[in-house]
Amino acid sequence: MKRKLVTDYFPLAKKPVECMILDKLNTQSMLQKLLGDSWYEVLETEVRKSYFVQLWEMIAKERDKTNDIYPPEHLVFNAFSKTPFNHVKVVIVGQDPYHQPKQAMGLSFSVPKGIAIPPSLRNIFAEIGISSTHGDLTNWAKQGVFLLNSLLTVVRGSPMSHAKYGWQEFTDCVIHTLNTRRSNLVFLLWGQPAAKKCSKIDRAKHLVLMAGHPSPLSYKLFKGCNHFQKANDYLKDHNITPIDWASL
Repeated sequence: MKRKLVTDYFPLAKKPVECMILDKLNTQSMLQKLLGDSWYEVLETEVRKSYFVQLWEMIAKERDKTNDIYPPEHLVFNAFSKTPFNHVKVVIVGQDPYHQPKQAMGLSFSVPKGIAIPPSLRNIFAEIGISSTHGDLTNWAKQGVFLLNSLLTVVRGSPMSHAKYGWQEFTDCVIHTLNTRRSNLVFLLWGQPAAKKCSKIDRAKHLVLMAGHPSPLSYKLFKGCNHFQKANDYLKDHNITPIDWASL
């Protein structure tokens, strides 16, 4: 006769524990899929920390109540999945996702095809010397441009609405990981928030270029920075294939 366990007498106590374990496994499996294997490998310890688990749960609960959380869940880690860890060449740090419908796609400064190009991105294109009918920067990401926002989610019409959720801690870890585990990266930092976030980058290992934000409000501090040519010159000097910035 099979010996009965305590949980056989208290089945309701058994189920929550099993569900919690299953939920954790499902969450980690989902994160691995969204981040991609290379990023999950270097960030697994971070995404298992309690602050990140709570962050992800809070956003999931919000999504259960509304569709007005941007970008959609499958695009939250788009920058990671499009640019594997060992493929990163250039890092461009933004702030938080666009907060109007259909704009945010998980890549800083980028918007999907068919969506009006935001003023900041138009100024970026002007600095490169290109014109485009769309603002989708996916091809930059595929070439090795890591388009990271400091915050990865936002509520519709409410910029910085998820600023206190824990995203800053997570993206600080991402930048620290790139700084310590990679070499010869180019960091393009536009505006004081980006410069502050990346203030500890090892300049003996990487190239750090700073300028004003490309927003119309500070464009004069961005115009003429020549960051895109300088980035490519650095990459070529280190025998790394440069970025074709005109290829969109």
